[in-house]
Amino acid sequence: MADPAYGMQNEDVWRIFRIIAEFVDGFETLSKVGPCVTIFGSARTPEDHPHYKLTVDVASSLSKQGYGIISGGGGGLMEAANKGAHQNGGESIGLNIQLPFEHTPNQYIKTPLNFRHFFVRKVMFLKYTSAVIIMPGGYGTFDELFEVLTLIQTQKINPMPLILMGKDFWKGLIGWLDSTVLQKEKYISSGDIHPLMHLTDDPEEAVGIIKKYIDAGGVQPHAI
Repeated sequence: MADPAYGMQNEDVWRIFRIIAEFVDGFETLSKVGPCVTIFGSARTPEDHPHYKLTVDVASSLSKQGYGIISGGGGGLMEAANKGAHQNGGESIGLNIQLPFEHTPNQYIKTPLNFRHFFVRKVMFLKYTSAVIIMPGGYGTFDELFEVLTLIQTQKINPMPLILMGKDFWKGLIGWLDSTVLQKEKYISSGDIHPLMHLTDDPEEAVGIIKKYIDAGGVQPHAI
């Protein structure tokens, strides 16, 4: 009788090769696209929402400056990011993830990459980016925000612009981090909020912050 444990171990070995293949495909593709900005945001935001237009505008402004746009490849604000790049003929990259719900690749992607594993996809979001813009979103967006903050804070990636767009959406979180997490509980340091995060509703301000960083020799790829 075959040992069930052997079958599980054999499957794990093949899973390792699939993971390696995803890394190789991502590295080979993204290392050739030039300076990029990663934009995170909700998959559920409709096209007539102000956050959608804001995302299109900032992605469009960045693409006019020659920066590629990396998104999660789905709908909502991910679609808006790719749409802004597409409108100007810019590099529009979608890092798609296989999910049982809520994720269909959008029509504005020029360079698609497909992933089964979230952790491989997360590396690709940050490995070749020169900045990160966080638009409003839900759990996935919060996860991406705090992962970027943690990697910068712990110096696992190079310092780079981290811009939160949508002041009304984000100001409550920033206030809570400041009043409770920093001042009351002292779970973070004074340099872990405002020097790391820029809060704005102005696409041109966001582009200016990113351009200043890149022009000053901002380093990528990151040694994640």
